[in-house]
Amino acid sequence: MDAVVASRDVVRVLLVEDDAGDALLVEELLADVDAPIRLTRAQSLAEAQPLLAGQDCVLLDLGLPDASGLQGLRKLEQAGGGVAVVVLTGLADEQQGVAAVAAGAQDYLVKGQVDGDLLTRVIRYAVERVRSEEIQRQLREERLYAKEKARLERGLLPTPVLTDPLIDRDVTYQPGSQRMLLGGDFYDLVETEDGTVHAVIGDVCGHGPDEAALGVHLRVAWRALVLAQRPVDEVLTTMQRILLHERHLDGLFATVCMLSVAPDRRTARLRLAGHPPPVLVSDGQVGLLHAPVGVPLGVRAKASWPSATVELGEHWSVLLYTDGLIEGHMDDTTSERLGSTRLAELVGGLAAAGPGWRRTVLDDLIREACRLNDGDLVDDVAAVLLSRIAGGPDA
Repeated sequence: MDAVVASRDVVRVLLVEDDAGDALLVEELLADVDAPIRLTRAQSLAEAQPLLAGQDCVLLDLGLPDASGLQGLRKLEQAGGGVAVVVLTGLADEQQGVAAVAAGAQDYLVKGQVDGDLLTRVIRYAVERVRSEEIQRQLREERLYAKEKARLERGLLPTPVLTDPLIDRDVTYQPGSQRMLLGGDFYDLVETEDGTVHAVIGDVCGHGPDEAALGVHLRVAWRALVLAQRPVDEVLTTMQRILLHERHLDGLFATVCMLSVAPDRRTARLRLAGHPPPVLVSDGQVGLLHAPVGVPLGVRAKASWPSATVELGEHWSVLLYTDGLIEGHMDDTTSERLGSTRLAELVGGLAAAGPGWRRTVLDDLIREACRLNDGDLVDDVAAVLLSRIAGGPDA
């Protein structure tokens, strides 16, 4: 254990010095104080560049055969790697040392005016300063990421507009395992003045902030058009026009499922634009809701999305979801996916557990899908459970 700790404390230093006498002096200064420094020497910048990987600090002479003055420092910065640089200057070149620090070096030393303790201390300070700057850079990136994620969440994960006390809803969003940032999955729920409850869930293909931003555009457009009580066909057509105008890559598309529950709450109109079908739980029965499957938004410049009337029953729950929930593997020995049919079977098994199944079903489904997949799901998952329960949401 002591040997491991000691090896971690060793500072790896690359000395770039063409003068054999000056190089020997540096070696002796470090040896005099028994500094925990592993020194490697290069006699030119060209010889030094392949040795940069794995180094913590570079002691750089400003007078090299292939680089003079600040030229060598600039070339090291271009090579990258996050290595601390301490400049070595001659007695008459102290001003160049100051200029080197202004240009990005961590510190400078004047040859002939340094002992082993000072040399060791300057090297360690330079290394720690670079590490501190890297930590600060990462913290800034994390803050920017958090702000960006919060903005996307506000756009993609809205507060439903529902007034019917007998309608319950639960929603979830889980980013995929390969990304921290939210993807292009989106959902929304709106009850219009005529009593119709409209639900939408969609998935912009691809991953990243651009796709997420496009998902925000589509969801906001959907909500505005639905609240304005525009015809549903017009809603989807307008969403497609927005996608075609806003997408940053040709061929980018979005799948959408839209369910409009009638004021009597017994029937609904279902439209599928390349999206997997919802799961219905009604009167102890579980199955998939069916409608003609149109093309995803953005695939064809002109398209239509036919609807189907679906029977919901008296008391029911409908699960809308994105394909991230069903694309996981069934186990680690096969490429077979979970799929919508097996998802409905999972929902049926959970629903059979008793009246309280709705309160945890979304988390339970994701947990079970991850278990079958033998690990986290790769793609983002958005899911909405919309229910009409006798006596209200707690029944």
